[in-house]
Parts: sequence; structure tokens; C-alpha cells
Amino acid sequence: MTPRFRAAAARALLCVLAAGGTLPGSAGAAQPSPYPEDPVRAAVEQFLERQTAGLPGKASIQVVPPSGGRAPDCPLPEPFLPPGASPWGRVSVGVRCAGERPWTRYVQARVSVVADYYVARRNLMPGEAIDAADMEVRQGDLASLPRAVVTDPAQVSGAVAANRIAMGSPMRMDLLKKAIAVRQGQNVTVLVEGDSFQLSSEGKVMAEAAVGNNVQVRLKNGQVVNALVRNGDTVVLQQ
Repeated sequence: MTPRFRAAAARALLCVLAAGGTLPGSAGAAQPSPYPEDPVRAAVEQFLERQTAGLPGKASIQVVPPSGGRAPDCPLPEPFLPPGASPWGRVSVGVRCAGERPWTRYVQARVSVVADYYVARRNLMPGEAIDAADMEVRQGDLASLPRAVVTDPAQVSGAVAANRIAMGSPMRMDLLKKAIAVRQGQNVTVLVEGDSFQLSSEGKVMAEAAVGNNVQVRLKNGQVVNALVRNGDTVVLQQ
């Protein structure tokens, strides 16, 4: 290689490096992640995965990097949800760390849960009995829907509309109530059940109640007892 050729090659190499290029066959330097692995963030992700494991549909979790930087090192971070907090939507997860210098921080996260839910197929009026034929399925993010939205047709079994529900509106458990099974003054069979026996008597219901609810019943001898409504004409004495 002549001196003139070597000088030209050196100038070309300097131009490549000055432009931020790399030599052929060599890899650029690896850039460090702006959010290196954080044990607290990892603990929050795992915690939310457990919290959403029993929900219908598919959950997607995104933990927001804390604006104040990483939390102090903690060998065993303990995530928790504040009382009454929902595990989906915009979530603020608390993290405790015990030790010589205990601390508590809150980490923000966004949890989406895409699942089937149900809307009213027609206008429903108060007192109307509800069944699966009155609903149709949709799919969406539960985080953007009312918290009490119906996700399983079995949830409305034996229910009636407590309020007017417009066609196309999400079916919500707080807009439904159980159908009345027994009414005040109604005569019913009162059962007393044990491990190997069953006794029956008659009584009069003192208030209206739905299946599965407790109600007071006056027996023939005048005694008032608490009983569980089994169906429209039978109650079971609570012992």
C-alpha cells in the first residue's frame, strides 16, 4: 500500500467515525436501558398478575416508572392495594419495605382487562324478570366499564330489573335485584334439618324476601324464628 493510499484510507475512516458510523463487521455499543430492572417494579407487576388472575378475559399490565427514580434497595418488597381499590384501570399500588429503615412508596400502573360483558338486548322496565335472552354479548376493556358490569349470564339468574335499563346499556348488578319469592302474610312450610333428620311445620312470613335471604316467620304457637328462603313456599329454620 502506497503512502498516498494509506493517507486517503485514514481520512475516510475519520469521516466515518465522525459521522457516528461503525466499522464493517463490528457492532455498535449497546445502549443501557432507560429503566433498568427494578425489583420494586417487578414485584408490583407480579402482584397485579396475581390480583387479575381470577378475572374473566385477558389482562395487560403496564407499570409506570416512578418520577422520583428507583426506590431504595429492598430485599423483600411487599405490594398492596389501598382499601376499596380496584385491581384494574389506573391503579396506585403501595409498596412497603421493612427493615432498619422501613419505607412505603406508591407505584402507578395501568391494567386493562379485555373480556366479554353483556348489554340489554331491549328496554327493560323495573320489576321485569331477566334471563339470558334479554342480553347480548360484547367485548371490551373492563377498566372502561362500570365496576358491577355483568360478565356471566349466570349472574342474572332469578333477577329482576330494579331500575329502567335502556337497550344497549351495560347490564350491571347494581341495577338488578333478586325476585321476591315469599310475601308478607304468606303461609309457608318451615323445615328443620339435621345430619340425619328433617322436621317440618307451618308458619306465616312476616316480610317479603327473595330466595337465599333471611326472613322472620311466625310459627303456629306464636314463636317468631329466623329462616332462610329456599323457594316460593319453603323456608329453612336457621339454628
